[in-house]
Amino acid sequence: MSNHPAADTPHRLSDPHVLIPLALFALYVIWGSTYLGIRYALESYPPFLLAGVRFVCAGTALYAFLRLRGIAPPTRLQWRNAAFTGVLLLGFGNGLVCFAEERVSSGIAAVAVASMPLFAALFSGMYGEWPNRRESIGLAIGFAGVIVLNLGSSLSGSRLGAMALLVAAMCWAFGSAWSRRRDMPPGPMNTAAQMLCASVALLIFGFASGEHLPAHPTTRATLAVVYLAVFGSLIAFSAYLYVLKHARPALSTSYAYVNPPVAVLFGVLLAGEHIGPYDLAGMAVILIGVVVITLAKQKRAR
Repeated sequence: MSNHPAADTPHRLSDPHVLIPLALFALYVIWGSTYLGIRYALESYPPFLLAGVRFVCAGTALYAFLRLRGIAPPTRLQWRNAAFTGVLLLGFGNGLVCFAEERVSSGIAAVAVASMPLFAALFSGMYGEWPNRRESIGLAIGFAGVIVLNLGSSLSGSRLGAMALLVAAMCWAFGSAWSRRRDMPPGPMNTAAQMLCASVALLIFGFASGEHLPAHPTTRATLAVVYLAVFGSLIAFSAYLYVLKHARPALSTSYAYVNPPVAVLFGVLLAGEHIGPYDLAGMAVILIGVVVITLAKQKRAR
């Protein structure tokens, strides 16, 4: 062992005991902040083109980096599976969140998307993994929270926004369940392929629906798009892949119930968003349901 502390620094930096907390911090803070980033970007960019630009930039950069490192491109079947999954997760999942945030606050959007694990537990039944008793209790609690959330002033005032957020959560959950049993590109190439395929669909839909890229976007909106592409899509997702590989499943999926309160906090402190009692109650009940399901899944896995 070296007697020089400086010589041990690279080893400490690559130690999972150091990197896992750093990666979790990135997941909690960065992914929690992306909802506010979307709100700022929407000041100049229309929702579907915003998501398309974000993913085409991030996907192109990641794909080029991987190819330069000698990573093989996806096969034709892997491209097809990545396209279907990417359209569900990023096209519908993220595109509809951007669409909804024109109508509801960023914090409430994050809370509604927190219902994703509830739908994931239901869709797993398509492959014979029906929820057990404890998971069913968590589902009942979580969906009760969704009902409470929809009674609040934020979502009740925009039924279209509420529906878009629930469809986004359902598509993300179904795409996740479907992709687990398919031949997908390996590692980060899967992320790059999904972002590229989803960006094509988002850009086509955005232009076809009459959206236009802004001629003179505000500086804050453009910086928000850059932040979403670099930090939200590249850095945070890389952190998620690291945690998924090196940490327990319960820890790697903990972002699902940490991101909503973080997003609410950012919205209240930085954007002056208002959170009502129904909103807070709905968030609490949804997160309790998600925690119950997560713990039940870990117990069944053991």
